[in-house]
Amino acid sequence: MVFSSLLFVFLFLPLNLIFYHFAKPKNKNMVQLVFSLIFYSWGGPRYLLLLLGDTFLSWFFALQIERSEGSARKGWLIGECVSILGILGIFKYTGFFLSNLQALTGFPENIPQIVLPIGISFYTFQLLSYVIDVYREEVEAQPKFWKLLLYSSLFHQCIAGPIVRYETVANEIDHRHVTRTDLFMGIRRFSIGLAKKAILANSCASVADTLLPVGTDGLAGQSTLGLWMGVLFYMLQIYLDFSAYSDMAIGMGRMVGFHYLENFDYPYIANSVQDFWRRWHISLSTFFRDYVYIPLGGSRCSSLKIVRNMAVVWFLTGMWHGASWNYILWGLYYLAFLLLERFVIKGRIPAGLNHLYAMIVVYFGWVIFKFENMADLGTVLKGMFGFAGGGFTSMEVSTLFAGNVFFLIFAIIAVTPFGKWLRRYVFELGKKNQAVFTAASVVEAVTPAVLLVLAALSLIGDSYNPFLYFQF
Repeated sequence: MVFSSLLFVFLFLPLNLIFYHFAKPKNKNMVQLVFSLIFYSWGGPRYLLLLLGDTFLSWFFALQIERSEGSARKGWLIGECVSILGILGIFKYTGFFLSNLQALTGFPENIPQIVLPIGISFYTFQLLSYVIDVYREEVEAQPKFWKLLLYSSLFHQCIAGPIVRYETVANEIDHRHVTRTDLFMGIRRFSIGLAKKAILANSCASVADTLLPVGTDGLAGQSTLGLWMGVLFYMLQIYLDFSAYSDMAIGMGRMVGFHYLENFDYPYIANSVQDFWRRWHISLSTFFRDYVYIPLGGSRCSSLKIVRNMAVVWFLTGMWHGASWNYILWGLYYLAFLLLERFVIKGRIPAGLNHLYAMIVVYFGWVIFKFENMADLGTVLKGMFGFAGGGFTSMEVSTLFAGNVFFLIFAIIAVTPFGKWLRRYVFELGKKNQAVFTAASVVEAVTPAVLLVLAALSLIGDSYNPFLYFQF
């Protein structure tokens, strides 16, 4: 079950909210826990045991750390890291390492096919951050296992992020209150995320998949302009997709009194690669900063050690995203530009050009990120620079562009803060003009319902996609 399914939107989530808001205060957490476990087990009940096991280990180790002193505390922390990172490694990287070993040595003859459990990367990092924070005495260990399980399994964020720190919700697990404003703003944020996913991200994905077909042969036959346009749509899709899930998670959390931190801050308006990573997947960036980069020494050391620290972080960042060489290459690609900015560029690129530079770097970063097959990646990069088998352009590409030009413009606007700025401007104007205030209030009130209807129609079928009416 995913957030952008009709089953979730019109059955699971409404039932959750009804049960939650009619439950007695002492039972509200249990309602959330039951619904979260049902949600997680939907994709495979056997993996629920893994979630329970990881949470139990983290609960146990955190309690032992809190009760211990001296070197024993560090021993329990090492036990936590080895245990849950080892479990993550087995499920996520066994096939990757064995396939590379097989390519080098011919051994083993058969590689086991291990299915990656849903959300294991997210809840592993959440539990790891919780135990480390207990070790640092920044939070108190949770004495009740089921409450820590509530934290690790909350269906709002356990499968697609953001990576929620325990300290963010520790107090709200036991003390939270939902106002009408919270409920409305949560529904509004969820509706925006759902529409962003169902209408914008899915439409971008459809165009990107058409222009960037699976397989080296299909990519080799695509035109140069088709490849450039396909990557542009993919660039829009991946932000709209990821940020939509964060929007929906933040909205659902607020509906029941949890206040998750923002995870995206309009990264495509960044003026440097470093600025991009301050705005993109903030919860992941801050995780690696706080639990890897700073403990290694951060920036308070020699230049050589700074390079080492950054290299470790970006190698791990690439590995976290997937068990494939292209993700490692993607992490090292960003490492190169971040080092360049830190030691060579140092903010010298003029205003305006700095944004163009950042977006070019990000654009080609998504090329590396998308293609796990190195042959496909090489084919696309060659084709983008004029060595495409399909020539510069084609009738298919021209027709596809003409049919989606208005949608493309709208999608580009949607990844900027223009809508946020316009909403703020209208309400500021409304303070001086009653008619404007009334109109803005009506629009604000009906926006969630309108977005839900449009998203539902888009999910039912492309024939109901509202952007089709703007195509030639």
